[in-house]
Amino acid sequence: MSTPQLVVHRDKELMAEAAAARLITKIVDAQASRGHASVVLTGGRNGNGLLAALAKAPARDAIDWGRLDLWWGDERYLPEGDPDRNYTQAREALLDSVPLDPARVHPMPASDGPYGADVDAAAGAYAAELAKAAGPEDHAEVPEFDVLLLGVGPDTHVASLFPELPAVRETERTVVGVHGAPKPPPTRTSLTLPAIRAAREVWLLAAGEDKAEAVAIALSGAGEVQAPAAGAQGRARTLWLLDSAAAADLPRSMYPPASP
Repeated sequence: MSTPQLVVHRDKELMAEAAAARLITKIVDAQASRGHASVVLTGGRNGNGLLAALAKAPARDAIDWGRLDLWWGDERYLPEGDPDRNYTQAREALLDSVPLDPARVHPMPASDGPYGADVDAAAGAYAAELAKAAGPEDHAEVPEFDVLLLGVGPDTHVASLFPELPAVRETERTVVGVHGAPKPPPTRTSLTLPAIRAAREVWLLAAGEDKAEAVAIALSGAGEVQAPAAGAQGRARTLWLLDSAAAADLPRSMYPPASP
């Protein structure tokens, strides 16, 4: 696994804009080299802020949207179209405004879908969809995502992997149903750490002073069961994208000066 790298921006707006520009470059490079790209999206204010910034970026048209595969790191197990679903929010922030190939967009199942209230069956179905998309060259039962985005919660959770809960301890399955999440809604689906660590690059997003303690804990050598963000690492690169407020509790020696 890769050693975490930090980029600290002055504020959350600059962080979102710079992260969007960085993501555009990564997608375009992957499409130029392989003909397609694969990205895992995250929800929350920082994930949606990045998507909104990407929607406004002049360079967004450099992406061949029809050759981009989109997956999700987690989802709230709610009905299709519910405003709290990550997929609904992503559509509003970006997806409805770009010419994606619907066959390449892979939202996690909704609670009013074919699996009904059985969130574990829904998780199993998403795991099967990931496995079907994985190639023989991939390192797990998931595609080797070019970039996997994760927001970092104030309690150090990433995706819907919360400290000490069973999902963060999973070592074999790639997707699990989450029961009793401390942040509503309590029922969710989530990629596991093995699936996350199959990505080429993992980018962790954190902005705001309410994230400062979580960032410091996750980067201080904490265990992944107690601090799930500490276990989120990419095969080639692990990138922490922060604003100055979220980096406030880190020693200055850990990060470079603010980037534009």
